[in-house]
Amino acid sequence: MSLAGHVPTAIYFSSLHLNPVLLQIGPFALRWYSLAYIAGILLGWFYLVKLLADDGAPMAKEQADALVTWVTAGIILGGRLAYVVFYDSGTYLAQPLKVFKLWAGGMSFHGGALGVAIAIFLFSQRHRLNWLRIIDYVAMSAPIGLFLGRLANFVNGELWGRPTDLPWGIVFPGAGPLPRHPSQLYEAMLEGPILFLLLWCLFRFTSARRRPGLLSGAFVLGYGVFRFLVEFIREPDQQLAAFASATGLHMGQWLCVPMVFAGFLMVLRATIRPVVSAGASDCPSLF
Repeated sequence: MSLAGHVPTAIYFSSLHLNPVLLQIGPFALRWYSLAYIAGILLGWFYLVKLLADDGAPMAKEQADALVTWVTAGIILGGRLAYVVFYDSGTYLAQPLKVFKLWAGGMSFHGGALGVAIAIFLFSQRHRLNWLRIIDYVAMSAPIGLFLGRLANFVNGELWGRPTDLPWGIVFPGAGPLPRHPSQLYEAMLEGPILFLLLWCLFRFTSARRRPGLLSGAFVLGYGVFRFLVEFIREPDQQLAAFASATGLHMGQWLCVPMVFAGFLMVLRATIRPVVSAGASDCPSLF
């Protein structure tokens, strides 16, 4: 049976009564997308502080309080610049001031991750801390923000999947009449709770917290694999459809390839390093 025959029984996005704007006061609009970033950073900081309460943590709570500002800057600058460069450079070259309209969306996780890594490195150098161990602890918190961000993508009705005849297919506004995979929700579960649980198990039941680079490597590897797989049932960004057709992979998948290799090497290198002592401040090389 054709997909078109399933449209009448599909879930229509409009029937979910989701509004990207949570609160509108005059020209000011509080959007779920913006709130997801704020909540992700705050909840991630709260969880990080909880992790630092254990013996052998790489920094004190006061340092974590200061680090959150650096990490926030890394997320915003790295995420925005990477999106501009890799996903929609033509639009921003024509309208450069649009770069500053963060509330309109347009962030790249890959760029945000790189921005956070650079911010943590600079922060660690300034405070003479073991930067790989700090990245490990911050990586523990990252799935929280990823989960909320993907839910916000769903509320926005964007980044939908390919057509499907599965009973949970959704007809998204602007995506044509066919029901599509809610790929935002697939990514939310994989990059959020599942990745969070994986890292939590490594942290609690193994020596991963004392092996610099293992937790962050597991995060990078896990995210890269999950994102790469889900992209097969996700529609490419409209402005990059020709690129995906020509190369056989979406831009997100190409950006995940080096992540998978880097994550694997980080995990491998961390497992052959000796376990560091509690509070060790010397930082081994990444690879």
